[in-house]
Amino acid sequence: MEDPELFRQGGFRLASRLFVGGDIRGDERQVARLREFAQVQDRLADDVVAWMARQPKGQGRRLFEDALRDRVEAPGPLKDFFDQVNAKPYWVDDERVERGARAITRAGLLGLFPLGDMSLMGGYLASRATKALVGTGEIEYRATRRLVETAAWWIDVTTPGALKHGEPGYAAALRIRVVHAHVRAAMNGRDDWDYAAWDRPVNQVQTAGTLLLFSLVYVFGTQLLGLRYSARERGDILHLWRYIGWLMGVDDELLPTSEEDAWRLLWLLAATEFIPDDDSKRLAKALVEANAAVGEGRGAVGKVLSHVSVAVHSSISRLVLGKTNADFLELPNDPVAQAAIVAVAGVNFAAETVRRLIPGATALQERIGCAGRRGYVKRLEKIFAPDTSYAQHMRVA
Repeated sequence: MEDPELFRQGGFRLASRLFVGGDIRGDERQVARLREFAQVQDRLADDVVAWMARQPKGQGRRLFEDALRDRVEAPGPLKDFFDQVNAKPYWVDDERVERGARAITRAGLLGLFPLGDMSLMGGYLASRATKALVGTGEIEYRATRRLVETAAWWIDVTTPGALKHGEPGYAAALRIRVVHAHVRAAMNGRDDWDYAAWDRPVNQVQTAGTLLLFSLVYVFGTQLLGLRYSARERGDILHLWRYIGWLMGVDDELLPTSEEDAWRLLWLLAATEFIPDDDSKRLAKALVEANAAVGEGRGAVGKVLSHVSVAVHSSISRLVLGKTNADFLELPNDPVAQAAIVAVAGVNFAAETVRRLIPGATALQERIGCAGRRGYVKRLEKIFAPDTSYAQHMRVA
C-alpha cells in the first residue's frame, strides 16, 4: 500500500525515516480488520449511561462519583463497569507507568504545544471523528474552554502517581470514558447521523486514534521540538498510555504494546481515517481563534500577543502536518515563525544533550517541569474554572 498523505510531507514523513526502525505500512487485511472496530463502541460505559438516564435527575452521576471514591456498592451496570476497571490488567507495570509519567512531566509546559498543535489539530484531519465534535457544538463554539479542559485532563492523567486507584488521573480517565458514552448516546439518538458515511459515533477506532495522538504523537512532537528521550523512556510513555487507554475502554487489540506497533497503527489510521472535509476546516478555524484569544482585552500589546500566538502554534502544526494538510485546514503560513520554531528546537536539543550528561540534571528538570505544570493548572482554575467532573459536557451531550 502507498503511504497516506500524512506520511508524505512534513514531520511524519521525517519521522518515518528517522524514528521508525522498520516498514510500518499495513496491508489490505489489516485495514479490513481495523475497519471492523469502526462499528464497535464501549458496551460497559454505554450501559452505564443508559442506566443513568433511567435514574432520578442527577442521582446516576452522584452514584458514579461515589463509586469512584469507593463509598458505595455500585448497582447494576455501574457494578459491571467498576468490576472491569478495578480488575487491573496483568501487563500493567507500575514502575514503567511512573517512569513514563516522569518523562512526560520533564517537558513541563513545552509538552502542551504538541498537545494542541499536533494532537488536536492533527485529529481534526480525521473527518469521521469530527462529526461528534461538531454535533455537540461545544468544540467549535467553546473552543478555548475545551482546549483548556483537555490540557487539564492531560496533565491529570500524566502526573506521576495519578493513575493509582482513587487518584485524580484514574478518576479523570474514567470520567472522560463516561463522557464519550454520553456523546455516543446523544449522536445515536439523532435522525441525521449518517452511519454509512461516519461509522458509529465515538467508536473504537476513533478512541484508539485519540490515544495515539496523546501518546505517540506527543513523543514524536516533543522530539521535533528538540526534546530527547531514551528508548526506554519512549517505551514507558507508551506503556503509561496503554494503561490509560485500557481505563478508557479501548479494546485490547487496539492497545499498542511497542513503539513499532504504535507507528503501524498510526499509519493505518492515517490511511483510513485522516481524510479531512469542511468540518475539519471549521474546527481548525476555532482552534486558531482560541490561540488568538490570549491577547483579548490587552489593547495594542494584546494584538501583538495574538499575532505571535497564532503564528507560533500554526507554524508548529504546519511543520508537522505538512503543506497539503495545513493548506487544506487554512492554517496561516508564516515562514519567519517556522524558521524560529526550527531554531528553538535546535537550542532545546543542545540543552537536552547537556542534561543527559550532567548527573542529577534529569531529576532537577522533572521537578521544574512538575512545578510549571502545577502552576499552569492553578492559573487555569483561577481564569476558567474548568469542570473536572465533566458534568456540563454530560448535560450538553
